[in-house]
Amino acid sequence: MSVFQHIEFDNHEHVAFCHDQETGLKAIIAIHNTQLGASLGGCRMWPYSSDDEALNDVLRLSKGMTYKAAMAGLNQGGGKAVIIGDPRKVKTVGLLRAMGRFVESLGGQYISAEDSGMSVADLKIMAEHSNHIAGIEAKYHVNGEQADGNPAPSTSYGVFVGLKTTVEFALKRDLRGVKVAIQGLGHVGLRLAEHLYKAGAELYVTDIYPESIDKAVSLYGAKAVSLEEIYDLDVDVFAPCAMGAILSPETIQRLKVKVVAGAANNQLAKESCGQLLKDKGILYAPDYVINAGGIIDIYHQKIPSSHEAMRAHLERIGATLVEIYQRANELDQATNIVANQIAEERFTKKD
Repeated sequence: MSVFQHIEFDNHEHVAFCHDQETGLKAIIAIHNTQLGASLGGCRMWPYSSDDEALNDVLRLSKGMTYKAAMAGLNQGGGKAVIIGDPRKVKTVGLLRAMGRFVESLGGQYISAEDSGMSVADLKIMAEHSNHIAGIEAKYHVNGEQADGNPAPSTSYGVFVGLKTTVEFALKRDLRGVKVAIQGLGHVGLRLAEHLYKAGAELYVTDIYPESIDKAVSLYGAKAVSLEEIYDLDVDVFAPCAMGAILSPETIQRLKVKVVAGAANNQLAKESCGQLLKDKGILYAPDYVINAGGIIDIYHQKIPSSHEAMRAHLERIGATLVEIYQRANELDQATNIVANQIAEERFTKKD
């Protein structure tokens, strides 16, 4: 299939492929839009079942980063990188160095940061061969702690703020006693569970790794459920915090919640699924708005800032969501469509 004819090709500016025979690296970098600045996005390593699945993911993710940066008020464009492979099995120093060289080959059009399957330590290895790696010299932390470059604390706090705001808007209540189903307990999902637990929410969790579930059960009193059962729970909130495209006509039909608010990128299998959520009376927090904490964190690490300024920026995620919800009600449109309209007004604006 031609990249230009791919269903997820959305006038991307640049899509690059890399195969390093010596290390086994197979990777794709997609640059969606640089109207507001150089493209920034995480580097994800995942055991994709096919090359086409990886291409589909990187195209969707890079587009989402353009919209995310615009909605977060950043002078930044959208890009993304994916490495094909299981990070627990085939990640090597040589492979990471080769990935650094791949990023460098684009001459600064793409700035790479951390994402699923990657760590700050991995980025530092990539930085041995590229000057365009972000999040490895962090100064600020959302909780005022010593920063290590991991944006997950900021991402999870931003999702928590957004989830809390969405519950208040939809259910007119705080989080005490609210039942939340969390799908995915990685770097962000587990931290989100902690925030929700401290706010008094009741948690139901699932993950592909049993040890992650065990942590949530032990630390936060969560109830463990199966990967499939998570869609069928009689709870208030569904928080997708794993892979994307999980909100399909089939899964939406199964949901009994009133709110969908989580950290995963590209949660809607199709844009039309936003209308299906609206028709069911479910308030959807557009993913690239609620999960913008990571890119906000990385942006603040590059400018003169402070712990307090970064935290205040993260908390503005709540106000942005309220703006979307209010306009969606006024226009009688799905929240994802309204969010897209606002973002496009920003990143297509000409001087």
